[in-house]
Amino acid sequence: MAFRRRAKSHPLFSQEFLIHNHADIGFCLVLSVLIALMFEVTAKTAFLFILPQYNVSVPTADGELVQYHYGLKDLVTILFYIFIAIILHAVVQEYALDKINRRLHLSKVKHSKFNESGQLVAFHLTSVIWCLYVVVTEGYISNPRSLWENYPHVYLPYQVKFFYLCQLAYWLHALPELYFQKVRKEEIPRQLRCIALYLLHIAGAYLLNLTRLGLILLLLQYLAEFFFHMARLVYFTDENNEKLFNVWAVVFVVTRLFTLTLYILVIGFGLPRVESQALDPERGNFFSFLFNNILFRMSVLLLVCLFQASVMWRFIHFQLRRWREYWNEQSSRKRATATAAGTRQQTKLLKRDSGYHENGVVKAENGTSPRTKKLKSP
Repeated sequence: MAFRRRAKSHPLFSQEFLIHNHADIGFCLVLSVLIALMFEVTAKTAFLFILPQYNVSVPTADGELVQYHYGLKDLVTILFYIFIAIILHAVVQEYALDKINRRLHLSKVKHSKFNESGQLVAFHLTSVIWCLYVVVTEGYISNPRSLWENYPHVYLPYQVKFFYLCQLAYWLHALPELYFQKVRKEEIPRQLRCIALYLLHIAGAYLLNLTRLGLILLLLQYLAEFFFHMARLVYFTDENNEKLFNVWAVVFVVTRLFTLTLYILVIGFGLPRVESQALDPERGNFFSFLFNNILFRMSVLLLVCLFQASVMWRFIHFQLRRWREYWNEQSSRKRATATAAGTRQQTKLLKRDSGYHENGVVKAENGTSPRTKKLKSP
């Protein structure tokens, strides 16, 4: 299975070989795990890579319900889905983005940003649909009180745990992709900050048993990011089309307000009403036990508010600079139009005269020399 057409072969185990064949190598590793499912001796080990672990039967009114909690074996599952994400990344790049790039003929800087936005549009769209399906089927939107009731939410439904494992795998796969895609050095610090923030928030919600709140927040965040990167893609194809940036600005502000409101509602008002529970290592509520501490909880809420305020400040600063550049451009266009109109008007006034000079000779309006009027002799 070849993802890229190679004009020449590279030395085995060299950097260029690894860069050009990383998706093929990942596919071989994934295929070996899938083949291991066919044999009884290796099937048990293969299931560690493919399926979420730590399933528990929880008694309910309707019977027993199989749910999951987190543990160290999740790292093995995340590793497997990192290779899946690398393969999907290469498929989107090869069969979609590269074909569009050949038609657009973008510069190197725009080419890099186009690839970044194209990958994130595909990921954010998939995540929004998946996350919306999970929160609707689990009833987190129809019953907002479920975001903090019976906290800590140690036991998770299968689809919730699988969603978090895939999210962690995707953002971890983005780290080696910086090397594989040969991202410019100027872009690496910004992308590293973005990856680190996503990993911090997703892992924090997963370990602190705030998965229900995390799902709603991820849905809002991915929705705003989808519109932003979609607007960038449209802008790269047509630089005069910036309408989607206005849509993104509205969605961004709305999602920030909802995000801050949810944080204050759940952490500030909902969780303090929940009865504090003792530390139970068997249930895996160590991190949520820390979160029951009011000082720790208020510190997290303060950090979140400061972070959201800084994000809004950067957004307002960006919009003001964008509007200032827009009005400066409009005013310069008006001045250029007025100057051109004044020049044309002066030219018309000169042509209305009897003639004009060209090479020292007086010419008429039609370009011929005016005849001298002869006087009659007396």
